[in-house]
Amino acid sequence: MSIFERTPALRWAVPTVTAVALVAGGSAVGGLHAIAGGGLPARTAAQLLVDVQQARLDGLSGTVVQKSDLGLPSISGLGGSGGSGGMASSNLTSLISGTHTMRVWFAGPQNARLALLGTLGESDVIKQGKDVWVWDSQAKTAKHYVMPTHETAGKSTPAPGPSGLPTTPQAAAEKALAAISPSTEVTTSGTATVAGRSAYELVLKPREATSLVAQVRIAIDGVKHVPLRVQVFAKSVSDPVFEVGFSAVDFARPDAAQFTFNPPPGTAVTQAAVPTDKKAAAGSKGKVIAPKGSSLKPKSADLPKVVGKGWGSVVIVTMPAKNATTGSTPAAGAGTDKTVAQLMKVVSLLPKVSGSWGSGHLMAGTVFSALLTDDGRLVVGAVTPEGLYAALAAK
Repeated sequence: MSIFERTPALRWAVPTVTAVALVAGGSAVGGLHAIAGGGLPARTAAQLLVDVQQARLDGLSGTVVQKSDLGLPSISGLGGSGGSGGMASSNLTSLISGTHTMRVWFAGPQNARLALLGTLGESDVIKQGKDVWVWDSQAKTAKHYVMPTHETAGKSTPAPGPSGLPTTPQAAAEKALAAISPSTEVTTSGTATVAGRSAYELVLKPREATSLVAQVRIAIDGVKHVPLRVQVFAKSVSDPVFEVGFSAVDFARPDAAQFTFNPPPGTAVTQAAVPTDKKAAAGSKGKVIAPKGSSLKPKSADLPKVVGKGWGSVVIVTMPAKNATTGSTPAAGAGTDKTVAQLMKVVSLLPKVSGSWGSGHLMAGTVFSALLTDDGRLVVGAVTPEGLYAALAAK
């Protein structure tokens, strides 16, 4: 996953429109008060949403523990190696499964650091102004990016994770709160203690029958009003299938030295190019030259399509076809072709399904379903397999 994807993992504020829509727009926000515990005054769900929206922090540091049990099938090459039964991996792609420990530092939107700790090493993402470093201690490699001005002005720092999997409570809460709609029941559930701090618990319950998510519980600090923990529960199991939360947190601004990175001796350093988007290309003075045989503008048929709304939404993507002459995918390198080949090998081991939409291979997890059809369409959603089939039929 690109570290430059636009998912601000260390942003504290939920957009104002969310709170306004919930309070005044008829969304299902419960009027129940949070139980006054841990010295905290009672708060309604709507009040908690406004608290989160208005929260501002000068900085923090802490230890975050992430646990994932998404019900992935036991297939070699699928998921990470961070399960509790083996050595914790410090590879960022391992976050999709198992239990992982991370250290985080934040000092304003331009200074942030995330360190994924493993048994044999760590992987860090360090941002200081325009400079972004991605360091793998075990592989002894470091990539250095220089962000353009339009990427850094007034923006928080994204934290990497596979397929958008949140790596901080703030990122997880933001994704959950973004899903709030009239199809979501929002209530409170008393108070909890997280990282030794008293917190309110906000509960989001999807109303869509096809949704595999039973509820999302967000623990909000009773004083600082920032998320301390997010838990996702599936309808099929009682324990959380995904959880990310602080085990320790300090709201003092970290020292500037935490965001200064000097590659250790023996580290192979690569000056990496920053991926540019369509807006960046349009705003640049230089002429953008497309690689031979490729196009800067994708065909509309190849763009991702979203069917449905809210918790029941399904994304349909047409996978790139291989070139009949070269046998590779458009604009793909050798590494990409190898990854696609490994993925297709794993997919072939998944259960075969079929219907009026065609046929393909299905991966059914506890909180998501994914289908790769034989004609090259990838269909993904936090819904039942039947929800995927209905989206294909409606497309």
